[in-house]
Amino acid sequence: MKNQDVKEKKIQIPKEVFLAIEKLKNKGYQAYIVGGCVRDILMGKKPKDWDIATDAKPEEIAKIFPKSYLDNKFGTVTVLTDSKDPTLKEIEITTFRIEEKYTDKRHPDKVIWAKAIEQDLARRDFTVNAMAIEIKEPRTKNQEPNFELGKDIKLIDPFGGQRDLEKKIIRAVGNPDERFKEDALRLMRAVRFATTLNFQIEKNTFEAIKRNAGLLEFISKERIRDEFLKIIMSKNAAKGVELLRETELLRYIIPELLEGYKVSQNKHHIYDCYEHAIRSLDFAAKKEFNKYVRLAALLHDIAKPRTKRGEGPDATFYGHEVLGVKMTAQILNRLRFSKKDIEKIAKLVRYHLFYYNVGEVTESSVRRLLRKVGEESIEELVQLRMADRIGSGCPKALPYRLRHFLYVVEKVSQDPIDTKMLKINGHRIMDILKIEPGPKIGQILDILLSEVLDDPKKNNEGYLAKKVKKLGKLTEKELKEKAEEARAKINQIVEKRDEMTKKKYWVS
Repeated sequence: MKNQDVKEKKIQIPKEVFLAIEKLKNKGYQAYIVGGCVRDILMGKKPKDWDIATDAKPEEIAKIFPKSYLDNKFGTVTVLTDSKDPTLKEIEITTFRIEEKYTDKRHPDKVIWAKAIEQDLARRDFTVNAMAIEIKEPRTKNQEPNFELGKDIKLIDPFGGQRDLEKKIIRAVGNPDERFKEDALRLMRAVRFATTLNFQIEKNTFEAIKRNAGLLEFISKERIRDEFLKIIMSKNAAKGVELLRETELLRYIIPELLEGYKVSQNKHHIYDCYEHAIRSLDFAAKKEFNKYVRLAALLHDIAKPRTKRGEGPDATFYGHEVLGVKMTAQILNRLRFSKKDIEKIAKLVRYHLFYYNVGEVTESSVRRLLRKVGEESIEELVQLRMADRIGSGCPKALPYRLRHFLYVVEKVSQDPIDTKMLKINGHRIMDILKIEPGPKIGQILDILLSEVLDDPKKNNEGYLAKKVKKLGKLTEKELKEKAEEARAKINQIVEKRDEMTKKKYWVS
């Protein structure tokens, strides 16, 4: 596609970006907006970062922008701005370059400075990322620096990126085999872009990914993890993992998932092990659950193929959650996840089969589960169970018994309403009134608690001590009556709180 004016689109260029381009042009250099931000602009999205390409050398860029730091090896100078917008605090300016062969399948052995923007675009990965914007007309000092541009912008698009954007296609620039052999991480990036943008991978590019899938072994596990996480955190995460399988990349990332492909389950599941994992992840992504729940949804049944006994509706998978913890930890360790992430996800996998039936499971057993899983992870555990249910073909994600479970969890997690809340205790009361242990102590504590529940500000030792002295002067009958009224009031508050908690989870 030839270079063209962007007439049909109104393009807004932030003042920080425009001023950076203006400074370069004032010194006689070429300057273009390039890369992913051009793609985002044409899609009507706000760019997450801004990149400029120029024929100025790195040292020359650094002189023009004193507030900057540079990486001479790849010609990128990061310019610091005073913008309050986090996406504009740093603008990367890179010298036009041509890259020679990639021995390590990741970084060019040598970078040669180029003279034209078209040479620079030719080294990029995909057509939708190989476009540049040129601001044709200089602006006068009186013009607003952040105005919408249309007629004075030229799109440099030598590889048909705008066309592929419109058709929603991810296509490699030039020969796809060459692009992937230059930088094998592009194999993952192709799937990531197709997933996050909800595009299709062009046929020749797709086939080249399959042919070159083995090159992923040259890439560091950390980089693979980062790309994989971006796929997992997309709303189209399930599509992304399926693309990884179809392109044969999955065998170099989580080959254990492939063990469940076409492995049937039992009467409790209508999908095979692999599809169940994918559908569970899909629900977790659609509900925007966090990365822990999404990864646990994908991996919670990872050990089922290895623990399967028998075939048909009565097949069993005894102990798959225990073996699943070990396998999950191995997978996440291999992908260089943090120890914290591994422990959290493994714990969700271990307890995803927690048993709960209304009226059958006691509050004490719920407390034990809370201690094992951690109160902070209970909601995630329930979210995992919801994903598991939908992935199994169940119509309801959150049935009555799961809502009742959440109610009991909140109930046992609430601070108990009892006299231990008070800033005074029985020993202090005995000391103030100079009396021996007896029912009078409990009666006074109940009266004090009733008052504090009405007005929490009264829960200080000074006020309570004075109140104890007054109560100590009452007759036995008067104190007993006041204590009975207080206890009835306390019970009423406890019951009301319980009713509100039940209402929150729609249980009776």
